[in-house]
Amino acid sequence: MKNFDEVFSAAAARKGGGKALDAMLTPVKIGQKTPKQIAKLGDDRLLAEMTRRVFQAGFNWSVIDNKWDGFEAAFEGFPVGRWTLMSDEDLDRLLADTGIVRHATKIQAVGVNARFLQELAAESGSAAKAIAEWPDADYVGLLELFKKRGARMGGSTCQYFLRGIGKSSFVLSSSVVAALIAHGVVDKAPASKCALVAVQGAFNQWSEESGRSLTQISRVLAMSVDV
Repeated sequence: MKNFDEVFSAAAARKGGGKALDAMLTPVKIGQKTPKQIAKLGDDRLLAEMTRRVFQAGFNWSVIDNKWDGFEAAFEGFPVGRWTLMSDEDLDRLLADTGIVRHATKIQAVGVNARFLQELAAESGSAAKAIAEWPDADYVGLLELFKKRGARMGGSTCQYFLRGIGKSSFVLSSSVVAALIAHGVVDKAPASKCALVAVQGAFNQWSEESGRSLTQISRVLAMSVDV
């Protein structure tokens, strides 16, 4: 496996040098928040972002983005307590609402995810606090938690959710996977628990070497290869 300096150099060569690459990796540029900022997020905003990512999966993202005001209206701003009690009447109303994408199982996922966030808040003080304090060195553990206890939060959906709320995270996009293969971490797209552990180990090593966040390392990886 290559060390981080080698990975960074490969990305810098493609992006106009080290200073230019560093300028692309500031927290503001990459949308990363501090743990304190994440901990202040309301559960309604977490549920909204989870819902956005669930609906984006398998769709053109711009379709969901263009309808997002309709989603906010249809789901009444995503209050978690309200949607833990989703009824059959709610489902029927939402399936008739042309302001959203009318996908029954994704709509039902909102109720499951609301209950999960409520449980997480009861366990940790707030769902946002639990996410904010989860160690970066066990990021794959956080992904597993959301996959097991949430609805439709497997694959890249949770990765994009965590990235969307500003959590230090890696996203296994096609370019990042290509880089992980090229730099000797895995030999194919990581899908098994064993492969994800290997990916986590590589990110942890690169973070120790560079002092950079998972998000920064993920971005560097994506820019280090041609896809």
